[in-house]
Amino acid sequence: MAAVDLSTHPGHLARRLQQAHSLLWGAMVSEETTSPQFAVLNALEEKPDIDQRTLSEHVHLDRSTIADLVARLCRRELVERVRDPLDGRRNVLKLTAEGRRVHKKLVTRTARMNRVFLAPLAADEQEQLLRLIARVAGAAEDLRV
Repeated sequence: MAAVDLSTHPGHLARRLQQAHSLLWGAMVSEETTSPQFAVLNALEEKPDIDQRTLSEHVHLDRSTIADLVARLCRRELVERVRDPLDGRRNVLKLTAEGRRVHKKLVTRTARMNRVFLAPLAADEQEQLLRLIARVAGAAEDLRV
């Protein structure tokens, strides 16, 4: 059987894209805070006082991944768990002052990294790529349910 052309395999291309993103992230954004950790910080900046389940849904990561990310961010004192004042049986998450400071710094760096990452494409191509990736990712998430 002949070898296949991997440039026609979306999974292979997605892995290469993720590798490129990881390299740029480490070089331009942070070696301490990962892209998924940034997604958590960003979500808590946008929606403070949400629980882990809601956070998981908001950032499109599974519950076990969120549990690990939150635990790491709590150990770094960027996120804190607090009792929900409306339901004492429930914990909610919020950014600490340090978490807000780190988030603010990373927002600037991620914007710069995204410009470099997407630089090979014209502005309309960048928008189209992001739209198409979001559509494929959304459809894939629907298959998990």
